[in-house]
Amino acid sequence: MSPFSAWTPGPGPVYSLITKTWTGLDLPSPPIELRTWVSNGSPLSTQKAVVAAIGTYLLVIFGGREIMKSRPAYKLTTLFRIHNMFLTLLSGLLLVLMLEEIIPLYLKHGLYWSICNTSAFTPRLVTFYMINYYIKYVELIDTVFLVLKKKPLAFLHVFHHAATAVLCFTQLEGETSVQWVVITLNLTVHVIMYYYYYATAGGAKIWWKKYLTSLQITQFVIDLFIVYFATYQHFATVRAPFLPSVADCAGSEGAALFGCALLTSYLFLFIAFYRATYKKTGQAGKAAKKASEKLANGSAASDIRGSEKSKVC
Repeated sequence: MSPFSAWTPGPGPVYSLITKTWTGLDLPSPPIELRTWVSNGSPLSTQKAVVAAIGTYLLVIFGGREIMKSRPAYKLTTLFRIHNMFLTLLSGLLLVLMLEEIIPLYLKHGLYWSICNTSAFTPRLVTFYMINYYIKYVELIDTVFLVLKKKPLAFLHVFHHAATAVLCFTQLEGETSVQWVVITLNLTVHVIMYYYYYATAGGAKIWWKKYLTSLQITQFVIDLFIVYFATYQHFATVRAPFLPSVADCAGSEGAALFGCALLTSYLFLFIAFYRATYKKTGQAGKAAKKASEKLANGSAASDIRGSEKSKVC
């Protein structure tokens, strides 16, 4: 018997524990627009609200940067560590909740069904997608810390934070079944990444930062392989039936194309960041090593010449 034979589609153990605890504490049931995605009903569920939120974010960080020019930088070590540990734990919990929903579906129906069938857009997954979407707004606080600490605002950081919130909104609205792949990979990376920030802010010396960036790049490569495949299946089935395909993939065309374009830009931007950051570091290290060797050789040569002069005298 397969060790996964007991995994059947339905509420997972962690989800069941949370709902049981909520009921046991006699807490009020949240309104429907907070339990599932209601377009034009849930918070930040309209294009105007999203544009306003992202516009406010940009205004706050760039306006704040100007204000901080004449002020000393804040350390905020404790708050920064709390923020990062909160995101580590929250991302980890959401990842577990999503996996215990997705794995049984995958085991029962297979990968293609899990990423393409309309039934793979389950009510519980919609709730988890919505929570992930709201987490993206919490992550915008990352940039606020940079501003208050008077750290540089890199284009990649600002663009990635703002655009990812928009991406999550478009996928919820477009009801793309494939989005769980992108979200689970992103949550996995974020569990590690926010722990890294938490630990280093406390003084820990962690050697694997370079590999964290490599993991992010790998994430986007996998993302693109899956979403390009799903998008192709949709367009081949609906728009070009003469092309070979398996079956249609659920989700709006606009959401699919936007996701493909944005994730592609992320891949190139992170590769550029990797090359600019770690190639330079490697070259600087090599240059320093050569200079050190040259200095050592020069010192040795001076010692030899000095010894020879002593012998002559």
